[in-house]
Amino acid sequence: MTNEFNGVKAAYAALDDKLAQDIKVLEISEISPIADYFVIASGNNPNQLKAMADTVEEALYKAGFKLGHSEGMQTNSWILLDFGEIVVHLFNKEDRDFYSLERIWGDAKVIPQEELKS
Repeated sequence: MTNEFNGVKAAYAALDDKLAQDIKVLEISEISPIADYFVIASGNNPNQLKAMADTVEEALYKAGFKLGHSEGMQTNSWILLDFGEIVVHLFNKEDRDFYSLERIWGDAKVIPQEELKS
């Protein structure tokens, strides 16, 4: 198992712990050079989104990943956390539906939840 996949599993667990909704992991390494994985999740309100972001950042730091860039921490709609090989997108429901990353990256491999929960 790659270090990146361990990081993805850590991000998934952190989001699950914060009751994130509709967590999806897309493996994009075969279709884009920008990252290996996108982790996408929704939150119910700005406080939950911020808590999700903080928890993911801590979990990935413990897994050996350094946050290279973040955007949207002051907003209440879309937070992006860029860890290099892993990019985490946290949305409120309306913006997630609007931007529809899962549709835009429809050629990506969706990692089944069973593989992320071990």
